[in-house]
Amino acid sequence: MDLLEKLKKLPNQSGVYQYFDKNGHLLYIGKAKSLKNRVKSYFRFTPSLAPADKLGPRIYKMISEVVSLEYIVVENENDALILENSLIKQLKPKYNILLRDDKTYPYIYVNLDEDFPRLDITRKIIKEKNIKYFGPYSSGARDIVDSIYEIVPLVQKKSCIKGNEACLFYQIGKCKAPCEGKISKDDYKKLVDEALSYVYSKHKILNMLNQKMEQFSSEFRFEEAMVIRDRISTIKKSQITSSIDLTNNQDIDLFAIKTGNDRAVIVRLFIREGRIASSSNDFIKADQYFDLDEAYKRAMINYYNQELPIVPKEILTAHEIEEHDEVVEFIENKFNKKINITTPKIGKKKDLITVALNNCDELLRIDKLKTNTDIYKELQELFEFDTTPYRFEVFDNSHMMGQATVGAMVVWDEKFQKTDYRHYNLEAKDEYGQMRELLTKRALSFDKNPPPDVWVIDGGSTLLNLAHDILESVGVNIELIAIAKEKIDAKAHRAKGAAKDIIHSREKEYDLITSDARLQFIQRLRDEAHRFAISFHKKQKRKEDKKISLLELHGIGEAKVKKLLNYFGTFEAISTANLDELKTVLNEKDSQLIINHFTSD
Repeated sequence: MDLLEKLKKLPNQSGVYQYFDKNGHLLYIGKAKSLKNRVKSYFRFTPSLAPADKLGPRIYKMISEVVSLEYIVVENENDALILENSLIKQLKPKYNILLRDDKTYPYIYVNLDEDFPRLDITRKIIKEKNIKYFGPYSSGARDIVDSIYEIVPLVQKKSCIKGNEACLFYQIGKCKAPCEGKISKDDYKKLVDEALSYVYSKHKILNMLNQKMEQFSSEFRFEEAMVIRDRISTIKKSQITSSIDLTNNQDIDLFAIKTGNDRAVIVRLFIREGRIASSSNDFIKADQYFDLDEAYKRAMINYYNQELPIVPKEILTAHEIEEHDEVVEFIENKFNKKINITTPKIGKKKDLITVALNNCDELLRIDKLKTNTDIYKELQELFEFDTTPYRFEVFDNSHMMGQATVGAMVVWDEKFQKTDYRHYNLEAKDEYGQMRELLTKRALSFDKNPPPDVWVIDGGSTLLNLAHDILESVGVNIELIAIAKEKIDAKAHRAKGAAKDIIHSREKEYDLITSDARLQFIQRLRDEAHRFAISFHKKQKRKEDKKISLLELHGIGEAKVKKLLNYFGTFEAISTANLDELKTVLNEKDSQLIINHFTSD
C-alpha cells in the first residue's frame, strides 16, 4: 500500500504514527487524538501529494522526506502520549528530540510520627503517613545530612534507638541518648526543628561548616578540614543563590531551556514552601531539527512519568508552550491532580524565570569552555555523520580459552560516564557470536536506556556489518564505526610497540596517522572498553577458578570441568543438570559426584 492510499484509510482514533524515508529509516514519531485528522494535516493532496503549505521549515523538510508511514491505534490520547514517549526513547527518530530518562533524585526526609525522628535520604516514596520531604537534590543531599549530624545531636543511626543503652555517640557528644530517656520528646523536638532549619537554609549550614573547617585548621586537624572543605564545595554546587521568597509558601516546579550553538540545556528549579530548595540540569543536542516547544513537553513528560514524593501545585515554564493541554492531562492522570502550566510575565514568579534562564546562560558558558567541541565536529565531518555526535557507546568482549566469557559496554558523554557502564556474561564461544550476543542484549534494552549517537565496535568490518544488521532488525538508526589493528599476512601488526589501528565505517576504511587526534580519541574509547572488559573477566574467572577448585576437591579435574563448560556453557547450567544430562559428557561415577557436590552446597 503506497503512502497516498494509506493516508486515505487512516482511522479516526487515537494512536501513534511513524514516518519513514526512502531507505526505511525512521524520521519521526508523533501521537494524535485522531490519526486521520492529525496525519492528514501534514499534507496537501492536490494537484499531487506534497507537504502542506502552512508547515514550519523543520516539519516541511521532514514531510518532504516521507515515503511511508505506519501507525498504532490505542484507546485514548493519554495512552498515545505514553507510547509515543517510550518509542522515541527506544527508536531515536531523526526529527524527534531525545531526552534521556530523568534520574530518580534523592530526597531528604523525616518521619514525624516517630518519637525521636532522624533525617535520612530516600529515592522512593515512604509508605508512612507523616513523612516530610525536602528536595529533590541533584547533588549534595548526603553532604547536607552528614553535616547536620555533625552539628545537631540527633539519633545518629536507625539501630541506636532500639539499643536501650547509651553508646559511643552519647559519649562523644553527638547524641542525647533518648534510648536511655536522657532527653524528653519535647526537648528532642527542638533539636529536630534546629536540624530542619539547616535543611531550609543552605546559607546557614555553609556558615556553620566554614566555622568548623577553620576550627579544624587552627587545631592542625588538616585531613578533617579537607573533608569539610569538600563537603562545602558539593553543597555549593547544588545551590542556586536567590533572595526571592514567595509569600504563599507554594511548592512549584520550574522548567527553563536555552540553546547554544549545538547544545541546549534544561534547568529545573524546585521551589519548596516558597523558596528555591534545589535544582538540576541536563544538556541535550540542539541541531537543525531542534524544537523548543517539543523539548519542553518531552522534559516534563520524562520528569513526571515517575513516582514523586512531592507533587507541585503549579508548573512554570520559561517560554510559552503551544497546545500544552495534553501534558496537563498526562500529569493529571498520573497523580490524580490537575496542575496548571503557566509562563508568568510579571511579579516574583517572573523573577524566578529570570533566575533559571540566567543559570542556563552560565551553564552554556561553562560547557563551551570545558567542551572540546572541535573533536566532535571533526568526527562528524570525517565519518560523514548526519549530526554532531556527543554520546558514544563502546563494546568489547573478553575470555580465556572459552572460560569466563564476558562483554563490556562503556559510555562517553563529554567524559566517561561510569555509572552508565554495563557488563554482560556471555555464552557464545566465538568472537562473532559473542559480539552478536552482546549487541543484541544492548539493542533489546533501548526501551529502558535510549540509544546513543554512535556505537564503537572493537573489531573490523565483519563485526561492523553485524552491528548494522542488529540495529536494522530493531529499527534504530545509530552511527557506526569499528576500530581494529592493522593486519599484515592476516596477523595484527605492531610497529615499535604501538598498534597501527584502522577505523572502519559502513562506506570506507580510514588509515589515519598515529598522531591524528580523531584516531587517538577513538583509541581512548576502545582502550577503556578493553580495560573494563578485562577487569570484569578477571573477576568472573576468579569465581570460576574457585568453583573448579571446589569440584577438584570432589574428584573432578580441570580437564573434565572444561568439557562440562564446553557442553553446558555455564556453571549454573551444570549445577541444574540431571544425571542423564551429565552422563552425555562424563561417566556415571563422575556425574554422580557432580550431583552430590551441588546438592550438598
